[in-house]
Amino acid sequence: MSGRTRVKFCGLTRPEDVDAAVAAGADALGFVLWPGSKRALDEQRLAELSERVPAFVTRVGLFVDPDPGLVARSAEHLDLLQFHGDESPADCEAAGRPWIKALRMRDGLDLHAAAEVYGGARALLLDAYRPGVPGGTGETFDWSRIPAGLAKPVILAGGLSADNVAEAIAAVAPFAVDVSGGIEAAPGIKDAARMAAFLRAVRRADDARFDA
Repeated sequence: MSGRTRVKFCGLTRPEDVDAAVAAGADALGFVLWPGSKRALDEQRLAELSERVPAFVTRVGLFVDPDPGLVARSAEHLDLLQFHGDESPADCEAAGRPWIKALRMRDGLDLHAAAEVYGGARALLLDAYRPGVPGGTGETFDWSRIPAGLAKPVILAGGLSADNVAEAIAAVAPFAVDVSGGIEAAPGIKDAARMAAFLRAVRRADDARFDA
């Protein structure tokens, strides 16, 4: 899938960070609804932050093996659902909203098979694998493990920052990149300068790719 690389900033917790992310040019904003995260929001906070997001910026809710009721209540404030646990395709479909499936790149994972199993997903988000941690490790993985010709768009996550995102885009040419820790001053506290630098790095990488 050609075109510019989309950018998702994940783990936003503060109004000023939402505003800065939008101003920097993010395509999507991620809100964590998993209580085990340092970046977790409750439903009231989600509602407050989602109201600040303007049209044409996608509001994404991140869940890990959630209670269906939480997903249903949160969905009214979201445009896209992101599942990071062991959810079945039926679990992901249950809320009746567009969704993506996150996969941790453990040894032996067959991405072609996963793309078939999660056929209803709008994309696959690929993240580093660490046992017992559903995401947000801040670690990269071997990008060469992503096969060509995958049936779903790829959202690349895992340890990205302004320093390495250009290399990642050159290697993978993903549909989108997803960053959380790489744009933070502290967990859940985003840094406006780092967000802007990340977007600039993505744009430079796209320019280099299309000019080649």
